[in-house]
Amino acid sequence: MTASAARPTVAPITPLQQQQVREQTRLYLGRGNRLLGCSAPLPAIDFDLRGRAAGQFRVRVGRAGIRYNPRVFALDLAGHLRETVPHEVAHYLVWQRFGRTAPHGREWRALMRAFGATPRATGDYALDGVPVRRQRRHAYRCGCRQHELSTTRHHRVQAGTAYHCRSCGQRLQYSRSG
Repeated sequence: MTASAARPTVAPITPLQQQQVREQTRLYLGRGNRLLGCSAPLPAIDFDLRGRAAGQFRVRVGRAGIRYNPRVFALDLAGHLRETVPHEVAHYLVWQRFGRTAPHGREWRALMRAFGATPRATGDYALDGVPVRRQRRHAYRCGCRQHELSTTRHHRVQAGTAYHCRSCGQRLQYSRSG
């Protein structure tokens, strides 16, 4: 039995369900605008996020947007409408009202509580059937042990970034043998 046969891929949410998510985003935006005394416009909303994250707020070239993962939402739409949507809207509103702040800082936590949502940095949900890309790990050594760096960090080392062991403080060295 192959991995795909053992764990079928979950289908993304439907256009009608996407509309529900957009509407919930609008509702939290309106509520947040009233709470913060601001008038932030509706950000771009996309359903193109993949991997493990249920949602993401990001600013690119001054354009703010919220991205949702349609496959993760399909696993528990009601739960994500209740937790993920206010989480991302809170990021957007805090950015609009206060500018750059700590991602899950004081302002964000206060707004999440005002929304009646749990101010958690990460979600607690199953990902069964959601395709996730796994990065290869690269072996590095220091004076006390071996470390496994992600491909992203490995490439940063190749470009000149130095990483140090938190235990012994030595610079990590690439170990070709693994």
